[in-house]
Order: sequence, then structure tokens, then C-alpha cells
Amino acid sequence: MTIFSKIIAGEIPSYKIAENEKFFAFLDIFPLVKGHVLVVPKIEVDKLFDVPDNYLAELLLFAKPIAHAIEQSFDCNRCGVSVIGLEVPHAHIHLMPINSANDINFTNEKLKLGADELRAIQQKIIAHLV
Repeated sequence: MTIFSKIIAGEIPSYKIAENEKFFAFLDIFPLVKGHVLVVPKIEVDKLFDVPDNYLAELLLFAKPIAHAIEQSFDCNRCGVSVIGLEVPHAHIHLMPINSANDINFTNEKLKLGADELRAIQQKIIAHLV
């Protein structure tokens, strides 16, 4: 069972942004930028392009209102999307507010945010979900 499956199951606490029967979105607790969200299918598949077609198609539709909420929550040019997939063997996409390509550079140092700040970011994004 991956760490993401444990988060989805509630075995590990998270800062949940949204959830439905197929997907779970939550804050990255080691973000590149404030507002960095992970969107994960509830099925445990390692590589994004090995995810069944119906899940793959619905993943972006699930992520779309979250991306809009991120754009409304932070001073940014847009919500960037990235697929790296090396950190956890469970397919996922990264959504984050960006103003330049460097904002989504995974070699950048990650932020160290406290629980209060993470909760505030979570509430800010959730407040903009439509």
C-alpha cells in the first residue's frame, strides 16, 4: 500500500482539498510553492499512463475546478500541471500556482510550512471551489 493509499484511507492525515468516488486531492506538505496540490486516483497504479482510460479522462475533469480555485487563491499567472511520478509509486499530478516555468522546477528547494499555514492554504483553496 502506497503512502497515497494510506492518505486516501485516512490512515495518514492530510489537508484534503476535494474527493469523489475515484479521486482524492490534497496539499503537498513539502510544496514547491504555496498552493501545491496533489491529485491522485484512488486506484493504486504506479504510472499515470497505465491508469485505465476512464480514470485518465476523468482525472483532468476532477482537477479542473481545483486548478481554477488555485488561480483565484494565489497571485499567479496560471495553475501549472506537472507529472513526475518518481517520488511515490502511485499515479498523480501536481497542480500549483505559477508565474514562470521555474516555479514548477522540482530541483528547487521545497518550502517548510507549519500546520497553521497549511490549514490556511487549504481553507483558501476550498473557499474558491465551485
